[in-house]
Amino acid sequence: MELRVIKYFLAVAEEENITKAAEKLHLTQPTLSRQLQELEEELGAELFVRGKRKTTLTDAGILFKARAEELVALEERTINEFAHLSDAVAGDVYMGCGETEAMRDVVSALAPALRRYPDIHLHLLSGNGEQSMDYLEKGLLDFALLCRSIPPDGYYYIRLPYMDTWGLLLRKDNPLAEKPGIRAADVRKEPLIIAAQLASRNEIQRWMGGNEELHIAATYNLAYNAAFLVEKGMGSMITYDGLIPCDTPYRRNLVFRPFIPALHSGNFLIWKKERTLSKAAELLKSQMEDYFREDQS
Repeated sequence: MELRVIKYFLAVAEEENITKAAEKLHLTQPTLSRQLQELEEELGAELFVRGKRKTTLTDAGILFKARAEELVALEERTINEFAHLSDAVAGDVYMGCGETEAMRDVVSALAPALRRYPDIHLHLLSGNGEQSMDYLEKGLLDFALLCRSIPPDGYYYIRLPYMDTWGLLLRKDNPLAEKPGIRAADVRKEPLIIAAQLASRNEIQRWMGGNEELHIAATYNLAYNAAFLVEKGMGSMITYDGLIPCDTPYRRNLVFRPFIPALHSGNFLIWKKERTLSKAAELLKSQMEDYFREDQS
């Protein structure tokens, strides 16, 4: 399987038309069609539904598109790293991060180095922990910031000093908003909006003291968007304190109440042990190690 043909596939997926894609790629339509057919034969699956006016992806095509985009991104990263191999300190550094105030500490650590070395370009990819771990394993990220109780096995890590406090984001007219904090019995009765990755983890189950069946009304990837569901009375959101500013002109009817007893999660910046970092990534890693070492001393 050649990257050239993978790029042909992505062009057709984008244009949804083989003739238009062929023009964009400066190929003849028969040549492009033959390349795509050979790719399908190699994979043993049909990737396209070929209509008279429109070419769309099959289920197999949708899956392959995700993998193809990862391969092309990895190729671009590799070319970029080698292009800057002889530079003093330059290049792209990729960091996966979730929604947490701990990111403020990371930026504070990195800002002096980024100002000192303007040819280092930091790319922040927002997503949940599972997505960041997956991209880290595939070589698409240099670092990942995870909010969890303990660091994952098999990675180098920096423990950040910031602890996230769990609780419930509520409408002000919810009776639970009158309480100073939320107990397990309150959560059992409440329709909940939770982070998608939280559904497969057991922090909340441990806090509740057993394998309680939660009433999950919706799941989310970004807390900002999920807060709209809370505003419309669709449920209350399990989230961190400070992630959604409350009692502001844009969130007048929302409040946050912490869990009782308190539930906290640590934050860890991780990177792969067996991977050699670029000069730019190595410099930023050293900057963060020094910053947080001083912060904790």
